[in-house]
Amino acid sequence: MAILMRLLGFGAIAYLAVLTVLFVFQSRLIYPAPQTQSALPKGFEEVVIATGDGLHLRSFYRAAVTGQPTLVYFHGNSGTLAGAKVATEPFAEAGVGLLLLEYRGYAGHGGEPGEEGFYRDGDAAMAWLQRQGVAADLTIIRGNSLGTGVAAEMALRHQPAALILTAPFASLPDVAADKLPLFPVRLLMRDTFDNAAKLPKLSMPILIQHGTADQVVPFEQGLAVSRTNPAIEFQRYERSGHGLAFERVSGEARVQWVRGLGLGS
Repeated sequence: MAILMRLLGFGAIAYLAVLTVLFVFQSRLIYPAPQTQSALPKGFEEVVIATGDGLHLRSFYRAAVTGQPTLVYFHGNSGTLAGAKVATEPFAEAGVGLLLLEYRGYAGHGGEPGEEGFYRDGDAAMAWLQRQGVAADLTIIRGNSLGTGVAAEMALRHQPAALILTAPFASLPDVAADKLPLFPVRLLMRDTFDNAAKLPKLSMPILIQHGTADQVVPFEQGLAVSRTNPAIEFQRYERSGHGLAFERVSGEARVQWVRGLGLGS
């Protein structure tokens, strides 16, 4: 009995230790924040997005062909501008303008990654684009993975012409609970990115794409959020994983969906 009690005690200590690590270091776990700066791709210009709290975010911009809309892209938690360029290539080929935003705390930028900070970054990007003369009715917002949380909030605040989400989750705690069912992560997490609560409030056309083999954000979460708003069109990709945003077939489908909206001239 004494040995059993000691084992239980060690188990409880280990559990509490892991719980403490999850709570204290949650920001590092959620936001890996690559620090390498991406090279400027051909056809883009480097722009600086100034945030309301004094940060200056190096980002990439490609003006739209006359009459075409412009897409603002929010990458995932381990994303880079180089990856964002790949994920948006079909739109560039179609003449759609692109603003690829980098977040605070990423690619050598100051500031701490986090939900409220990313919203400030997104607001700054939307304001910058408006100053370039791009109207809301010619603006598309797109997010991938964690970036869907930023994209949904920006759609709520800025009312673009359309919203595209690839591999979205119901909320960040929902993803964490799926990965760590033995821990009370819903009580521990400071950032939520509650997509399920926001999407029903949106009135613009919305496209959601999700792969059935996604091992990071379960396909079931994307399917569930797609049912929160009748304005949502859901595209299911069999055997595609969490890299769906970079697959050519899904990229071409996004372009065709936007063309079907009749934006621009």
